[in-house]
Amino acid sequence: MGEIKIGRMVLGSCATNTYFIYREGENRAIVVDPADQGTQIYASLFKNDLKVEGILLTHGHFDHIWGLNALKGAVNRERTEKGLEPILVYALEDEKKLLGNAEMNVSEMAGRPAEVEADAYLKDGQEVTIADMTCKVIATPGHTSGSCCYYFEEAGFLISGDTLFQESVGRTDFPTGSMSSLVRSIKEKLFVLPEETKVYPGHGGATTIGYEKENNPFCV
Repeated sequence: MGEIKIGRMVLGSCATNTYFIYREGENRAIVVDPADQGTQIYASLFKNDLKVEGILLTHGHFDHIWGLNALKGAVNRERTEKGLEPILVYALEDEKKLLGNAEMNVSEMAGRPAEVEADAYLKDGQEVTIADMTCKVIATPGHTSGSCCYYFEEAGFLISGDTLFQESVGRTDFPTGSMSSLVRSIKEKLFVLPEETKVYPGHGGATTIGYEKENNPFCV
């Protein structure tokens, strides 16, 4: 099998990172956090002969879900025409309430109310395999109570959502947020990963676990 690769689109009013993950030489992909413009995400991947086989959500805030329904709809219309089963959307089980509430996920305040749901709700430590790529779900409450990260051990990288940024952490002043929980999640769940682990956050550039352990002022 080819090496696992990751690409990024920066979308929406909050410049949110939407990631697509695939194996080199293959055309099946996982999308993480379809931030906005779901039909554009679909068209861009289609143009590059990448077929979406699953969608992972790190959490339910508006700027990570606005493109979800359009992307899922476009993908499943194509799959139905080909006689294929619909794709699934995955999220941590503790995020279900926030995903389905436009006030809690801040989409109502942002001016575009959105209520979505996952097809499969995951537990901490659970492994998920999509398109022959396996990741481990790491529950990281703090940014929201149901925030999580996805660790692709084979590839040596972590999708951290809005839990951990380069030299920063996610805000905790929205519903279900807690700074003490966030810092504890990072120290106890993320900083135990190998230091060379590449971290791909929900906003901004990539970093590593080792760099953040040494330089993140919120987690000293």
